[in-house]
Amino acid sequence: MSDALCRDHAAITDLRATDPGAVARAWQNRTTRPTIRGNGRLMIVAADHPARGALAVGTRPTAMNSRTDLLDRLCAALADPGVDGVLATADILDDLLLLGALEDKVVFSSFNRGGLAGSSFELDDRMTGATAASTAAARMNGGKMLCRIDLDDPGTVATLAACAQAVDELAAHGLIAMLEPFMSSRVNGKVRNDLSPDAVIKSVHIGQGLGSTSAYTWMKLPVVDEMDRVMESTTMPTLLLGGDPTDPDEAFASWEKALALPSVRGLIVGRTLLYPPDDDVASAVATAVAMVR
Repeated sequence: MSDALCRDHAAITDLRATDPGAVARAWQNRTTRPTIRGNGRLMIVAADHPARGALAVGTRPTAMNSRTDLLDRLCAALADPGVDGVLATADILDDLLLLGALEDKVVFSSFNRGGLAGSSFELDDRMTGATAASTAAARMNGGKMLCRIDLDDPGTVATLAACAQAVDELAAHGLIAMLEPFMSSRVNGKVRNDLSPDAVIKSVHIGQGLGSTSAYTWMKLPVVDEMDRVMESTTMPTLLLGGDPTDPDEAFASWEKALALPSVRGLIVGRTLLYPPDDDVASAVATAVAMVR
């Protein structure tokens, strides 16, 4: 366990103010684990939405405003032994690290948070988060990139180029490059992802072709209709994303069916599990873990 272990949120702030170097030491002292072990299935919780200014969950527009509340929910999720790890931005990962929640866990960093939700430049989603170098230095398992593709928005090409470069840089370190592609467009001024099967298939083909090697590329894909046909579009290891919850029971049922498909290696879910309607995080996580295991 890290020599910089904090017992509460106030201790994190105190440590950040008095000994910021403790964060780097804690990453080096952390007990790491390989991405794949046991039956090869993964259950990952995700929490990188806040850095893009996306704080809403379902009908709750300010659900993710409180960092301390989010950390409590993440710690509750990570306490389940069936949860393999977490995907988040550096600020959240550092907090979880100092709380001792990342011991023997898979950790994915989040790269591009520049496409702020609701902004005019949302599709120019530049790399403003982690880098391959920082991910390797902290001995994480890989990095994740959101890759929204709007054929009518010139910002898309900058995102594609940035993602391709990140794929190469992660591969050079022997780390997983997790791509989350979408075909997107603006509807009444808001960016919407096309979740029709053919659009998801198209996004997969574009995404998996980024970079000069696909050796370390994984996909992060939504569960949509005709998921069996969607998964025929790739041989990349794939984690299913949860998205913004509407009906949790319906979401769980769709995940369970899709988990049986070839190439699917598990779930990477955030708000659906961290902010269930009844706020019982442990129960929601346990349900998802049972499906994966």
